[in-house]
Amino acid sequence: MNTTVLAKPVAEPSPQAIPAGPRRLFLATRPAFLSVTLVAVFIGLATAWAGGSGIDASRAVATLLFALIAHAGANVINDYHDMATDAVNIERLFPFTGGSRFIQNGVLTPTSTARLGYGLLLAVIPAGLWLTATSGSGLLLIGLAGLLVGWAYSAPPLRLAARGLGETGIVAGWLLVVIGTDYVQRHHFATLPLAAGLGYALMVANVLYINQFPDAVADGAAGKHTLVARIGRRAARWGYPLIALLAAVSLLAGIALAVLPAPTFLALLGLVPAMAATRALWPHAEQPAQLLPAIKLTLLAVHLYGVLLIAALVYSGVHS
Repeated sequence: MNTTVLAKPVAEPSPQAIPAGPRRLFLATRPAFLSVTLVAVFIGLATAWAGGSGIDASRAVATLLFALIAHAGANVINDYHDMATDAVNIERLFPFTGGSRFIQNGVLTPTSTARLGYGLLLAVIPAGLWLTATSGSGLLLIGLAGLLVGWAYSAPPLRLAARGLGETGIVAGWLLVVIGTDYVQRHHFATLPLAAGLGYALMVANVLYINQFPDAVADGAAGKHTLVARIGRRAARWGYPLIALLAAVSLLAGIALAVLPAPTFLALLGLVPAMAATRALWPHAEQPAQLLPAIKLTLLAVHLYGVLLIAALVYSGVHS
């Protein structure tokens, strides 16, 4: 995800601005928002390193590509299944909320979008099978669970986000990325990636959560009953600091139980921009046009938390 502060509104995509070809398909995946998965993979590599495992470069690269393609596919599938709500979303804050606008602006047809999204998910299967063969059968369960979450988040019949379970799906999905990356290197399950990944996955969930505020009216009108749409934007304000608090508690619990090394305490600094985002959200929860600072601060928070966590884990691995 892109944390760059935008000096002026970003133009929505159009067929004239993005000619047909590979670049159009690439941009349809919303590549600027894949960095949360990049960070998750590096957290998994860092937990493997901190746990005394060596890092196999070829498997690390394959894991990264596997995770990024799966995330890209989930993004496109989400656009396809959300085209009804995105079509009526007049309070969107592009490019952060309201989808990629590729379908709505005629850049891709719904059919092409569906083929691209499901094609990307199918494309990760060979890499997943190769990683399973070289790492262990447990990875097959992780991979299947990850693909299921990526599909079920927006696709019927499960439609997790529309049932108010989107945050649960996000936590599960990004936690699986961390655990799976660690497993590829370690060849068995461990508690360290679970403890390290949970706080980060909760921070990612808060990105989803705050993005629901500008989209709440359109989501509700289209039958997508996210948490924010269900309980109303004013009451939903409390959910944002609660999720951030859960991320902090999970990290502190991991340290207290001696699962996480003490230096990972540094990652709590990532909650500073989340606190600032809470202050920005509180008076403007029902004023979507005013929420851009809170959204950007949330993106900063998740990336800062993740990078500091990686640094602390690597430091611990070097000094263990």
